[in-house]
Amino acid sequence: MPVIRLEHVEKRFANGLVALHEVSLQIGANEFVALLGPSGCGKSTVLRLAAGLDQATSGQVTAPALAPDAAADTACVFQDATLMPWASVFDNVWLPLRLAGVPRAQAAERIHTALDSVGLKDFAQAFPAELSGGMKMRASIARALVTQPHALLMDEPFAALDEFTRQKLNDDLLRWWQARPLAVLFVTHSVFEAVFLSQRVLVMGARPGRVLAEVMIDEPYPRSSTFRTSTRYAQACAEITQALESAQASA
Repeated sequence: MPVIRLEHVEKRFANGLVALHEVSLQIGANEFVALLGPSGCGKSTVLRLAAGLDQATSGQVTAPALAPDAAADTACVFQDATLMPWASVFDNVWLPLRLAGVPRAQAAERIHTALDSVGLKDFAQAFPAELSGGMKMRASIARALVTQPHALLMDEPFAALDEFTRQKLNDDLLRWWQARPLAVLFVTHSVFEAVFLSQRVLVMGARPGRVLAEVMIDEPYPRSSTFRTSTRYAQACAEITQALESAQASA
């Protein structure tokens, strides 16, 4: 059964701008889906609707974040790590649990487990200013995972990182996802990242955004670095690139 579902969704802003038109998509309970498209096509708007941060003008949105008392069932990671600069890494990761009323001492084991899983167990008492860009993003992901969500929404989380760090975090993200499968909706501008990470890639057209193509990535997990240099990878990248070009032409 799908965890996240959008059916015939339209989003029109107060100024009359139509961001989304007739968008329908779904993400299964343990599925990793990438959302790809040109700038301004409404990818982040889809994510915000799934996160309960915005409301559709028409159509239906079903997602864990929209269920009563289910805020912890959904976690979001954005391009900016959005860490509190005055708080330690430990306290930054504690934040969603603290907001849910979990005392610091009671949350400690879960926090240390989350930090260990992202490779930051030795940086619990460090402050964001002492971390690299990649480490800040790891802390942000630990903060998302500590709530043990059923859905993880990621809006270009690695876009600002260098290619080496980005590929390493791609590898680690798949490892974290396989350790505790959950529904992942991953917004990206990168064809290469979308193909490496996901089981399905949804290609959106230019505004008003709508899903124009779906490409299946029939590659088993775990995926190693050799997949990035394989013929299968190149063919999937070419297919998605062609879909993007068609989307641009239709605009």
